[in-house]
Amino acid sequence: MAHKDRRIQRDRGTRTCGYGSAQKHRGAGSRGGRGMAGSKKHKWSFISRYMPGYFGRRGFKRPFATEKGDSINVGYLEDNIDSLVKKGMANLKDKKYFIDLERLGYGKLLGSGRVTKPLFIKIGRYSRKASMKVKDAGGRVDSAEIKEDIGDAG
Repeated sequence: MAHKDRRIQRDRGTRTCGYGSAQKHRGAGSRGGRGMAGSKKHKWSFISRYMPGYFGRRGFKRPFATEKGDSINVGYLEDNIDSLVKKGMANLKDKKYFIDLERLGYGKLLGSGRVTKPLFIKIGRYSRKASMKVKDAGGRVDSAEIKEDIGDAG
């Protein structure tokens, strides 16, 4: 294309250089502001259709002070108690298992799963269902120190 045929060259000398009204090519006014300007006003229909979720937040960040560690189910303990004894995270004495879940970094004991072995568990918080299942199997859940060999666990 010859240089003299290019639009910028061709339209030189005309009043509006091909932009129609002179007002249409002046600053950012022809596009309703620069960037996201007007996105809550006159550009809202565009934002709501093509950028849903741009404004606002989802959920919340839990305050650090309320986080007390992970939770663990009694069924998981039942299934993995032998490997925990081998690793030294729990103790076995007289066919009773002693485990300090607080020392292992757990914050709460939950009641999902089956319990058939007598587990003596030390943890700060526990559900009523977890406590009942452990008690029915001949064990105990306690938030205070259990005296029997639990100090060696972990």
